[in-house]
Amino acid sequence: MNFETIIGLEVHAQLLTKSKMFCRCSANYADAPPNTYVCPVCLGMPGVLPTINQQAMEYTIMTALALNCTVSEYTKFDRKNYPYPDLMKGYQISQSDAPIGHHGWLTIELNGEKKKVGISNVHLEEDVARLVHRISPDGETYSLVDVNRAGVPLMEIVSEPDLRSAEEARQYLIKLRSILQYLGVSTANMEEGSFRCDANISIHPENSSDSMAKAEVKNMNSFKAVYQALEYEAKRQRKVAAEGRRLVQETRGWVEEKGETVSQRSKEYAHDYRYFPEPDLPPLVLNREWVEEIRARLPEFPEARRHRFVAEYGLSLYDANLLTSSRAMADYFEACAGVKGHATELRKSIREVAKEVSNWLLGETNRIMNANNADINEFRERVDPEQFRELIVYSHNLINTATAKSVLDEMFKTGRTAIDIITQRGVSQISDTEAIEAEVITAINNNQPAVADYKAGKEQALKFLVGQVMKATRGRANPKLVNKLLRKKLGEE
Repeated sequence: MNFETIIGLEVHAQLLTKSKMFCRCSANYADAPPNTYVCPVCLGMPGVLPTINQQAMEYTIMTALALNCTVSEYTKFDRKNYPYPDLMKGYQISQSDAPIGHHGWLTIELNGEKKKVGISNVHLEEDVARLVHRISPDGETYSLVDVNRAGVPLMEIVSEPDLRSAEEARQYLIKLRSILQYLGVSTANMEEGSFRCDANISIHPENSSDSMAKAEVKNMNSFKAVYQALEYEAKRQRKVAAEGRRLVQETRGWVEEKGETVSQRSKEYAHDYRYFPEPDLPPLVLNREWVEEIRARLPEFPEARRHRFVAEYGLSLYDANLLTSSRAMADYFEACAGVKGHATELRKSIREVAKEVSNWLLGETNRIMNANNADINEFRERVDPEQFRELIVYSHNLINTATAKSVLDEMFKTGRTAIDIITQRGVSQISDTEAIEAEVITAINNNQPAVADYKAGKEQALKFLVGQVMKATRGRANPKLVNKLLRKKLGEE
């Protein structure tokens, strides 16, 4: 029997607010010592009163709008009750039946075909504390609780069960992460834990609406892990069904070292979280004017920007896709390429300049960032767009391309300008015709066999002579001028 895979994803994204969801503690806890960003609200002390973070509400509305959701006119917070060591007060403030956004969708593209994936809802809650598991010298296991993370705004995005393969799930997550990063509402970094995913996966016979028991898969901390875990789980469920055994509803964890999912707990019935309205927070009516004002501030998203880069700058779809993979890279590209003065200085069209900037960013700049484990934001801090543009201009009239690449490397490492480095190194290009002509004559006189080969039609001989001039000038001669003068002199002989 053939089976179809059914996948729905629940994504949690930490929001980039300055303070936590329901108190004034800093949300920037990543590098802080344990239990230093805490207060009575974070600790769940009796008698404390939470207050709502307006910025977190705004970020969630922005995300809901970006995902084509209907933004609710009325929303509220609920208590989600469950006992666990990382939840000191015994409940989490979340949203149950009145989320901020609902009935949305986003489009993914796979093998040239587009697919619309439904978004069930976008809602807001607080993150929980972090458990740190340790083993004592005598072999005893114990856990420590770091409360710094407790209360950080956490947005949950729940998809409809519209995904049919592990690859579709991966593409959905990549697209969703890109949208959140373009909005600037989250770093959406899975490895850091600011973008976390749980997957519900089941199978059913093709051409049938009868679904078998689903498994909830957790502990996936990268796009690769999500893909591998769902691939494994789909095969496991098919194997169980083929052997005539019964699939049970359960929670399973992905064990990357083994490349398999393992059962964590049975989940025959939906857990009774005993949701009820949060008594310390009033229901909210979302003003339509405020919602529309937020909508007006939405940025240009990756897909639209990609198509504009192709139309406006004449880039290939492949290059435009790479440049728009992050908002920071797209912004940097436009800051460098979209300047008419730059094109005028190079005596090139805007499209020609854009292609050159694209080549530098996707080539040498990416190499430098990869070698230094840096991203485009770090690169921009050390090499701003104006300095980057200047280097490209210098690569045409002051230094050769090879030298320009090494100068860019030093610009990133030191933060110095291109002209400072060029001046200090004394590597500016020689473009003086008389100086180069003297070296050209010397190269011709000292290499008569190569001259004879060139006159016999061997074009490679010219490259040899160019190399001799470049060697004599320590690479500083303008190669185009060298080539031009050599052809002229050889033609006169």
